[in-house]
Amino acid sequence: SAAEMYDAATRAFEEADGAVMCAAVADYTPERASETKLRKGDGEMTLTLRRTRDIAAELGARKGGRLLVGFALETDHGLEHAEDKLERKNMDMIVLNSLDDPGAGFGVDTNRVTILHRDGRRNAFGLKNKREVASDIADEIEAFWKKEE
Repeated sequence: SAAEMYDAATRAFEEADGAVMCAAVADYTPERASETKLRKGDGEMTLTLRRTRDIAAELGARKGGRLLVGFALETDHGLEHAEDKLERKNMDMIVLNSLDDPGAGFGVDTNRVTILHRDGRRNAFGLKNKREVASDIADEIEAFWKKEE
């Protein structure tokens, strides 16, 4: 569950040099879970959702000198939302994915990302296969560690 992931991530982070937070577990969780199947009735059903605890924000609050990398999948105002998330969650860098770019996102083997750094640098990459994108992200992380030495 999202709560179990939160507990596991916060425990593991205590012994880690950093974390790469590739996706949110869920932004919202049902207020009540049913122990049995919810049967179809005649009327409408309303589910009440509550915000799920934000793992990346919690790690950002605890990070100290550790590295924290996040991801932002955006459909509009991508740079603005990614910059906000970078600051709000105390990350060192964030990988912006935009679903607006042709050939990027889900269901394709390519992606186009921009990596934003806390110091204001932005590295925008062209459309590449996802293995190359992963290599670019790893290179940015390696450069962060080399700068810290």
